[in-house]
Amino acid sequence: VQLVESGGGLVQAGGSLRLSCAASGRTFNSYFMAWFRQAPGKEREFLAGIRWSDSHTYYTNSVKGRVTISVDNAKNTLFLQVGSLKPEDTAVYYCAASPSGTYYLSPLRYTYWGQGTQVTVSS
Repeated sequence: VQLVESGGGLVQAGGSLRLSCAASGRTFNSYFMAWFRQAPGKEREFLAGIRWSDSHTYYTNSVKGRVTISVDNAKNTLFLQVGSLKPEDTAVYYCAASPSGTYYLSPLRYTYWGQGTQVTVSS
């Protein structure tokens, strides 16, 4: 399984970004996919997840209303739309996959990870 994120960069506060995660190497219909982020000196934090089979979504309260997670089944690609960006959103954003298909908050429960994409929000 390979996960490759893209779409990060430098953005001004109040702006938005669309992150992509291209997934390959497996059929992901039974997987649970998620986006995490990790800021310097902080733990890796769950942001949003989606069950690939039925696109049921889950969001953490800290970002709910500002992020949208989605999948493009035809392209095997996961997306995260992030809006109203704040400087405190600055972090490396990762996509992750769990073959169990189950919703987990803990990064320890995810088997596959991308390399991450840096998002920097300037004030």
